Amino acid sequence: MPLTPTIAQLLFEARRRLSSALALPESEARIEALALLRRALDDVPRAWLIAHENDVPSPDQAKAFALLLQRRLSGEPVAYVLGEREFYGLNFIVTPQVLIPRPDTETLVEAALAHIPQQPCRVLELGTGSGAIAIVIAKHRPLASVTAIDNSQSALDVAGGNARKLGADNVRLKLSHWFSALAGETFDVIISNPPYIAADDPHLAQGDLRFEPASALVGGRDGLDDIRLIVSTAPEHLAAGGWLLLEHGYDQAEAVAKLLRAAGFGEVASVADLAGVLRVTQGRLP
Repeated sequence: MPLTPTIAQLLFEARRRLSSALALPESEARIEALALLRRALDDVPRAWLIAHENDVPSPDQAKAFALLLQRRLSGEPVAYVLGEREFYGLNFIVTPQVLIPRPDTETLVEAALAHIPQQPCRVLELGTGSGAIAIVIAKHRPLASVTAIDNSQSALDVAGGNARKLGADNVRLKLSHWFSALAGETFDVIISNPPYIAADDPHLAQGDLRFEPASALVGGRDGLDDIRLIVSTAPEHLAAGGWLLLEHGYDQAEAVAKLLRAAGFGEVASVADLAGVLRVTQGRLP
């Protein structure tokens, strides 16, 4: 590679290294290389990169790109390297204090929106992290009063930044360990993407999960500790006829459905994600 590589040459080399070091498919490596270079060039549009592929970045820009690329090559999630992730059509700030929003969780949002009317109602999200779920729901249901809780003040700081950035004025953020700070409050819909990975799951030592907060991932010995607590306590905070919706692991739908029925929920059903995996289980309080 020449001493002053062009944009096209930088992208080619970055794509090759990403694909080799991280075993990424060629298409995914290309997307990541583009995103990293756009950031190094002060967030130029993607179309600008294509139109200027023969341009030579400044030494400072080339150095910034090299630093971003090295972080990604070390295994750090690209969302943390860039400090952002797109979710449900919105761009969210993400930091290592919160989980990275994933496409699978859009299934939870879709299922929740089906139960939230376009009229005043009360919605609670448990364990909001970046605020992505609560904010998307608030934007799509502007008449709803959305409460989003988390046990981490650092996470709430990120969620607050996202709410302000995206104009989600109908979101209330509250520090709480599940329902502990919500005494006497009831809601029409409660949703959560709680920790649901078993403590000894080998995936915790692989990929992006190595960098994400364990407290937001691990749900005890079988992954269901937090789900059990939520299901058993939610009836105290649901209005009559209210819905509880939970995201869970690929093999936990039957166990979660059983917990909901045992707690008195009716209309229990599971919803598949785009890959056909039962990702969300829901139930309605009589």
